[in-house]
Amino acid sequence: MLARLTRRLGLVPSGTADRIGEDAELATTVLPHEVMVFFADPPGSLYQLEQWYEPLRALDREMRTVVVLRDSRTARRVRAASGLDVVVAAEPSTVEGLVLRGRLRLAIYVNHHPDNFTNLRLAQLVHVSLMHGDSDKQVTVSNQTKAYDFSFVAGQAAVDRMAASSVFFDASARCVPIGRPQVDEQLARVAAVRDARGDADRPTVLYAPTWEGSPGQSAYGTVVSHGEAVVRSLLGAGYRVVYRPHPLTGVHSRAYRDADARLRALVGAAGDRGRTDVDGVPLADSFAAADVLVCDVSGVAIDWLATRGPMVFLRPASPEARPAASPLTEVVPWVDAADAGNLAALVDEIRADDATAAERERMVEHYLGDTTPGAATARFVAACREVVRRYDAAVVERAAARSPGVTA
Repeated sequence: MLARLTRRLGLVPSGTADRIGEDAELATTVLPHEVMVFFADPPGSLYQLEQWYEPLRALDREMRTVVVLRDSRTARRVRAASGLDVVVAAEPSTVEGLVLRGRLRLAIYVNHHPDNFTNLRLAQLVHVSLMHGDSDKQVTVSNQTKAYDFSFVAGQAAVDRMAASSVFFDASARCVPIGRPQVDEQLARVAAVRDARGDADRPTVLYAPTWEGSPGQSAYGTVVSHGEAVVRSLLGAGYRVVYRPHPLTGVHSRAYRDADARLRALVGAAGDRGRTDVDGVPLADSFAAADVLVCDVSGVAIDWLATRGPMVFLRPASPEARPAASPLTEVVPWVDAADAGNLAALVDEIRADDATAAERERMVEHYLGDTTPGAATARFVAACREVVRRYDAAVVERAAARSPGVTA
């Protein structure tokens, strides 16, 4: 009783779901949906789900789709923005009842939240990991991927990365390349804004660092190690800077929170030469404003690849945070923390002679598949239908094997 009152008063920690569900109303509900998108996080992690809204709306037109949440605050935002059906089920038993009574066949996940495992036990569903972006971070080759029946990935690069990094996992069979549906909107926005920009517009650099992650292998962020030197170097050389911090920046580290505040102040003090794009500003708008990307190892780099623009990687200060080996990380130039103050000179050089442009162009299909507008969304919807078909066929085959004299 006290725990529920605490949750209703909004006194739960910011990184914890409030678990205020609609379980009583859902106890006898029969859902007409075929697809469940399971998301257990509070609102702070919604960026992971929000980027999939448009592809999920396309899927919903073909296969009825419902978003199943564990947080009432998240539900309010998803209902307002997604156009999808939403239910809040605080208890695993509630979700199990919805599966047993209804038509749900496919469960989709956009992260590796521990609560996903309460769903993964349900054998009546085929379970698919989407994640929230492709990158050369080690998390994209996590052993957690093995828990899902299939992993929908952007391109062959992701399949190769998983095959090279994971033992006892058949990447060619379990990874399904679908492209990045999100790139459609990004490319259209970039094209429209760049066409409207005049030749006299100040050259602009997008600095888009990732968050601090966890200590060790996941610590790819550069806000503390590189950030201030990067921004000062670029502003000092006359560049306009768009600073786009990761939505979770500072969630674990006071040092990152403080460094992020300093960078926002520094960019803000630059007047029309600086801009901070916070969570809620579409990534496409940040891309559209920029001529060059400076970023950490993250999904931002893979999406930017589709714009064909030049980029620079910042090498993480943590020696344990090694990127997964890939063609992109071998081609794009790297900058260590000690050299961050000289970044503007490298950007000058790249703008004068984008020496890796041809190599990056050849990588677009390898990382992202077909970037023709609409192609990735169509592949995503088709892949959802196909894994359900395969699941149904496997169930029939198993039933026939148990009863050889009975045909379907």
